[in-house]
Amino acid sequence: MEMVDIVKLFPGVRANDGISLDVRSGEVHALLGENGAGKSTLVRQLYGMYQPDGGEIRVNGAPVVFRKPMDAIRAGIGMIHQHFMLVPTMTVAENVALGRPSTRGLRLDLDVVSKRIRGLSEDYRLKVDPDAPVWQLSVGEQQRVEIIKALDLGASLIILDEPTAVLTPQEVADLFDTLKRMVAEGHSLLFISHKLHEVLAVSDRVTVLRDGVTVGTRRTAETTRDELVHLMVGRELKEYEHRGECHGEPGLTVRGLHVSGDRGEEIVRGVDLTVRCGEILGLAGVSGNGQRELAEALAGMREATAGTVEVRGEDLSGADLNTRVAAGLSFIPEERMRDGAIGDFTVQENVFLRDHGSRRFRRWLFLRFPEMARHAQRLVTDFAVKTPNLETPLKNLSGGNIQKLILARELSRDPKVLIAAQPTRGVDIGASEYIHRTLLARREAGTAILLISEDLDEIQTLADRIAVIYNGAIVGLVDRAESDARKIGALMAGGHQEATAQ
Repeated sequence: MEMVDIVKLFPGVRANDGISLDVRSGEVHALLGENGAGKSTLVRQLYGMYQPDGGEIRVNGAPVVFRKPMDAIRAGIGMIHQHFMLVPTMTVAENVALGRPSTRGLRLDLDVVSKRIRGLSEDYRLKVDPDAPVWQLSVGEQQRVEIIKALDLGASLIILDEPTAVLTPQEVADLFDTLKRMVAEGHSLLFISHKLHEVLAVSDRVTVLRDGVTVGTRRTAETTRDELVHLMVGRELKEYEHRGECHGEPGLTVRGLHVSGDRGEEIVRGVDLTVRCGEILGLAGVSGNGQRELAEALAGMREATAGTVEVRGEDLSGADLNTRVAAGLSFIPEERMRDGAIGDFTVQENVFLRDHGSRRFRRWLFLRFPEMARHAQRLVTDFAVKTPNLETPLKNLSGGNIQKLILARELSRDPKVLIAAQPTRGVDIGASEYIHRTLLARREAGTAILLISEDLDEIQTLADRIAVIYNGAIVGLVDRAESDARKIGALMAGGHQEATAQ
C-alpha cells in the first residue's frame, strides 16, 4: 500500500500536507505523532472514511479511490478501531456475520460463521467463544473479535489504532504474539501508538508525523527512543528523577467506602486507602472497575453509600464538592469536557468556574474583572496553555491545552489533596510530559496525590506506591521499587487477590 503526497483540508486547517507513506507485505509499519499531527486523518482516508483533497492511494501499485469503508474492505484493508465497533447484545458469531458484506441481516448460517471463527482462533491463537455475548467478554477478548472480523473479511493490510490503550500488560503481550503470527502469515500492519517502547518492540519501520507533514521514516532497528521523541516534538525530553520513600502525614484517608453506579448497583466495594502528604499513590486498573465512581465520590460529585473520607484529618464524608474544595481538595476529572470544563465558555470563564466567589476576585457584590484577567493570564502563561487570547472559546483549544488549563485551575488553589483521574488521556507526548512534571512538582511541595490511570507505564513512572483496583475493590498494594508489570497486570485482570488495608 502506498499513500503519495496526501493532502486533506478542513476549514482553516491543513490536516495533511503532502504526506507519503508505504506499507510493505509482511511488515509492521508504525505511525507516530502528537495529537493534531494528522495520524487519524491520514488513516481515515486509507479506510474510506475521508477522501483526500490531493495525492493518491495505491494498492499493489494500482491507484484506488475509496468512497466508503466497504471499498477499502474489498481492497483487502481492515481497521481495528480504538473504540470497538461491536454490538454488545449480540454474540461473537452474530457480530462477525453482521460485518460480512455478502449477508443481509443475519441470514447467513451462523454455524458456518462459528466454524470459521474457531478456525481463525486456532490459526492465530485468538481464543474466543463464538456463542458468547459480546457484553460478557473482557476488553482483550473483544479486541480479538475485532481482529477475527478483519481476518474473516480477507484483510491483507490491517490498521490498528492505539490497540493497547485499554489492555492489561498480559493482554498486550498476547496481542503482540498475535501480530507476529499475522505478519508471519503475510499480513501487513499499520500500527498507530503513542507508546514508544511498544513501537520499538513490535514494528519494522516507523514514520513520524508533526503538524500534518512527514518528518521522517526510520527502520526500527536503526533508530532510538530519543531520536523518535525528537522527531515527534522537535526537542529532547528529560528523564524524571524519582526520590526516595515518603514519610509524610496522611493527606487523604479513605475507610470502608462503598459507592453505587448509575444504575444503582454497587460499584465500589469497601475501599480503604491512605495517601500521604508529598506522595503520589497510583491506582491501576482496567477501565470499568470502579475508578470513575471512586474518584467522583472522593470529590463529592457522587454520594457514597457507606464509609468515610478525610482530608488532613477533617471528616468530609457527607460534604459536597464546594465544601471539599474549601477544605483543600482539588479534582481533575476523567471526562474533562463533561465534568471539568464548558466548551462554549471562554478560557477565562473556565478558570473561574468554581473560584468566582473567592474574596480575592470580588469586592462586596461586584467581581474584580481586572484581577480576574491578570490571574487567568498568569495561569495561561505559567502552564504554557496555547490560546489566541483569554476570550477564545475553550472548545477551540486542543485536548492537551484544555487539560493543562484544568490542571492550572485546580493547582492554583495550592491544594492539600489532588485527585487526578486519567490526567493525560488523549493528550500528546509533549503535553503529557508537562503534566507529569507538574504533578511531580506538586508532590515535592507536599500535596497528597491520588493518580488514577489505566496507563500502567504512567503509574510506574510517577507513583511512589501502586494500588490495584479490580471489581470495585483494592486487591493489591506495592511500593514502586517492588512493582512488577506482570504481577500488577495479573491483579488488574482479577488474579491472585490479596487483602490490603493501607
